[in-house]
Amino acid sequence: MRDNQHIVTAFDDDLLALNSSLQDLGKMAITQFELSIDALATQHQNTLDKIIKDDAKLDELEAEIHEKALEIIAVRSPLAKDLRHVLVALKVATILERTGDYARNIANRTKVIATAGNENIPGVNIGRMGQVTRDMLHDVMRAYATRDADKALDVWRRDIEVDHMHTAFYKEVLASMSRDPNVVATGAHLLFIAKNIERIGDYATGIAEQVHFLVHGAVPEDSRPKADRTSRVVGV
Repeated sequence: MRDNQHIVTAFDDDLLALNSSLQDLGKMAITQFELSIDALATQHQNTLDKIIKDDAKLDELEAEIHEKALEIIAVRSPLAKDLRHVLVALKVATILERTGDYARNIANRTKVIATAGNENIPGVNIGRMGQVTRDMLHDVMRAYATRDADKALDVWRRDIEVDHMHTAFYKEVLASMSRDPNVVATGAHLLFIAKNIERIGDYATGIAEQVHFLVHGAVPEDSRPKADRTSRVVGV
């Protein structure tokens, strides 16, 4: 009995350390995204350079999380719900690292836009879309920390709002590009940036699905609400 108790306690300690690292990764990814949205407006070169440089830190932490998770599986041999905790942590870590990649992509494209000069930027606002997506990331990581499937589903449903904003932004930028050939180059970069933000919204809903799976053992029964179709035209 004591041996079993020792094994359970050791697994709980390992899982606690794993989830602590995952929350650290979440904070880093959200910070990277927040900075990228702010820097898109300010075009502050030092901030842009920091975002690009710090992406390596997310890669390193994600690798550490994967190593910890695989070690837990190998040493503790978790079953059923215990194994589910580890597998979800692995998936969420991958999603957060990719979120950081998109933040870095936004920073890289913002640097290119900055060199073109503000007079060549279409007069459209992407800030609201970034704020809603950021809030989704904040909320879904809190849902993961508290194992709140209802809060996760709320984030999952809000993705459609980002899709609507992305479609509207896409149309506005295309209209600006058709009116003024001088904004075509920067407009194209903005379209890619908007798609990056929309994809981060998708990643937030992906984490929400993992939270639901963690709590209930299944992903949400309904199909994920989607309203955006511009991915057929614009790649990432």
